[in-house]
Amino acid sequence: MAVNLSKNGAALTAAYEEVVDGKSDTNWVLFTYEGNNNDIRLAEKGAGGLEEMVEELNSGKVMYAFCRVQDPNSGLPKYVLINWTGEGVKDSRKGLCANHVSAMANFLKGAHVTVNARAEEDVEPDAILDKVAKASGANFNFHKPTQGYRDAPRGPVGSVYRKINAVEEIQQTKKDDFWGQAQRDEEVRQREENQRAEQERQRLERERREMEEKQAKERERKAKERAQQIEQEK
Repeated sequence: MAVNLSKNGAALTAAYEEVVDGKSDTNWVLFTYEGNNNDIRLAEKGAGGLEEMVEELNSGKVMYAFCRVQDPNSGLPKYVLINWTGEGVKDSRKGLCANHVSAMANFLKGAHVTVNARAEEDVEPDAILDKVAKASGANFNFHKPTQGYRDAPRGPVGSVYRKINAVEEIQQTKKDDFWGQAQRDEEVRQREENQRAEQERQRLERERREMEEKQAKERERKAKERAQQIEQEK
């Protein structure tokens, strides 16, 4: 089922606009679901940045966070979108909500960095700011290659720096695999649900035809009995 952003649309939009308004003190907002349905509601908002926001993430919920941060490279405001699926969320719910990620990204538009997170280590503020710096650094270096060279890590091939990058790439691959698998699981679930619905429809249709045939035979039997009775009375 699709995510519902209309039920609480006014509150959701107002909270989002506070974050993107550079004059507003509010620099983060957190959305989640109303119970186990697909209606999105405002969970929390604040002015304490990433450090304050990550404290509000719940390990038992699926949540969507949008935060305004300062780019470590340029000092300009940048926006981070976090798709949070707590480790305590049931697999069936994970699969369902995985289909809502693109719709939430369209609503919370303008993110420079998107983080798919499941645990606290995925949302460490320093790590997120590092991703923001790398994202802006890539664009900056594209226009100014000399700056890119100056900012490049120093050290021999196989240094600790490269090993850390390899680990990060593996972790990111695992996260991407998780979301991809969740998407595939949801597609399988939907196909099975459609098959069950079709089987149920066919069963009801078969029962309806059998009932109609039974009723027709009963009417025919009574009609014959009535005809015979009339014939005998004559």
